[in-house]
Amino acid sequence: MLKIGDSLPTATLYEFIDVATEGCSLGPNPVDAAKAAAGKTIALFALPGAYTPTCSAQHVPGYVENAAALQAAGVDEIWCISVNDAFVMGAWGRELGTAGKVRMLGDGSADFTRATGLTLDLAAKGLGLRSQRYSALVKDGVVQTLNIEGPGKFEVSDAATMLRQAQG
Repeated sequence: MLKIGDSLPTATLYEFIDVATEGCSLGPNPVDAAKAAAGKTIALFALPGAYTPTCSAQHVPGYVENAAALQAAGVDEIWCISVNDAFVMGAWGRELGTAGKVRMLGDGSADFTRATGLTLDLAAKGLGLRSQRYSALVKDGVVQTLNIEGPGKFEVSDAATMLRQAQG
């Protein structure tokens, strides 16, 4: 399981790009997690699924609202990772106003999530394999803090906790 001092796993995430730019085509674009984190401070948070109640009402909005404060505390990028495809993550991000604040990264095949060891089996609820809810402050690809939620909890992976850790 991922722990403090570990490097982010080598896995490809996918980000939906609404407007094509040099180097990023319209639609899903691959993001090598380890390479994308190199030389940066990342506030990463993962959650069980797009459009789920706690994730939509509290988790993502908290990071959107605290994006400027996290940046002022030295965070270069905020990543939201979920076992959903890039199309779903892109649509969810548009709905929650994450543009320019939180990168919505899909882990559709759960490769990143499996590599972290932070999987959550929700097959009994019809949701299949998902990610546990957690957050991590990552510097130059190395985990500095790791906040793993207990089952059904939302107490330590929130944006306010991440902000205190980034300022600390």
